[in-house]
This record gives sequence, structure tokens and C-alpha cells, in this order.
Amino acid sequence: MTEFALRKKTLVVVLAGGRATRLGGADKPLLRLDGKTILGRIVAAMQPQCETLIINANDDATRFAEYDAPVVADTLPGHAGPLAGILAALEWTASHRPQIEWIASVPGDTPFLPSDLVERLHRARVEDSASVACATSGGRIHPTIGLWPVSLAASLRHALDVEKVRAVRAWISRHRVAYAEWPVEPFDPFFNINTPEDLAGAEAMMETVYDISSARHD
Repeated sequence: MTEFALRKKTLVVVLAGGRATRLGGADKPLLRLDGKTILGRIVAAMQPQCETLIINANDDATRFAEYDAPVVADTLPGHAGPLAGILAALEWTASHRPQIEWIASVPGDTPFLPSDLVERLHRARVEDSASVACATSGGRIHPTIGLWPVSLAASLRHALDVEKVRAVRAWISRHRVAYAEWPVEPFDPFFNINTPEDLAGAEAMMETVYDISSARHD
């Protein structure tokens, strides 16, 4: 299947429902990095890789109005974590975009996502005959950066609502998982921002990002 065909079958969900307690409750996706919001950087990286992009967030959806993307709240109460966001995306896709077979999830605090994320996750899934795929970098698994078939919606709802499963790793361990690996040099593309120190570190990394971008266009 071509990259275009895979894109047409994939929806991206940005998981932006966290509470950011280590940043004093700040709205992490709307923090600015070199003048642009983290969410803006994520949307710019991921929209070309998918048919549709949605934002999973709770509370006031109008704060994301400028991004022209549907905002989908958790369908389970109590802020049940990233699995609840993935479930909301699976169920929304089944109802609103039934032609789409896959969702790719990314956290709302990862400003350096690679431009080939969706394509490489699909490639890993196919090569390993797996039902789901996750990204890794430097040997570290990133369970919320993954590819999930929409057909898993019912089993995920049961796991969350009946079995009270909350950890993404616990749920994916029930399935055959493929892993797509990225290098961490010159920087980790899955660097995420949890603290003020992380935000400062991301600002310092921007020079490297710009150097790489300029080299590609020379």
C-alpha cells in the first residue's frame, strides 16, 4: 500500500487532555516554543501525514479554535488518562469517519515529531504482522505514540470501563505489537515537555532543528 493510501486510511489524534501538574497546571499544548505553540508545531508535523486530525481534550474546547480541528472529549468520566483519549478517538472515528481504519496517537507535549511517523508505524506493523505499532527512540518505548486499528474500540472500552485498566502498556501487552525505532541524535524526536526545565531544554534544541531544516533545503 502506498504512503498516500495509508494516509487516507489514518486519523491522527493529539492527546491534549493532561493536567500538567508539574508545570503548575499550565495548558501544555498552548505553551510557546520559539514563538509558536507546541500544539501548532504538532499540527504542522502531523496534518500532512493523515486524512483527518482531531484533538482530544476536556473542559473548554474553544481554546483550540485556531487549529481548525475537531475537539473530542473523553467519553469516560474522571480523567482516565491517555487510554481514555485513544478510546474517544477510536469511537469518534468509527462514527464520523467510517472509511478510516487506523488512528495514530501523539501526546500534546512533543514538539519535534518526525515527518515520517505515520508511514514508519504502518511499515513496522506490516513487516511484523502486528495489530498495533508503537514508536521507540534510544531503546525507550513511547506507548502513547502509536498506531491503533479502529476495530479495537469495543475491547478498549471494556478494558477501561469494566476492568479499570489505565496503563497504555498494560493494554497493548494484550496485542501483537510492532516497534519503529528512531535515533536520539542529534535530538530525540519524541522529547516531551513536563517541567519548566524541559521547556528551556526544548528552546535550546531549536537551533539544532533549524540547522537540520536548513541543510535539507540547501
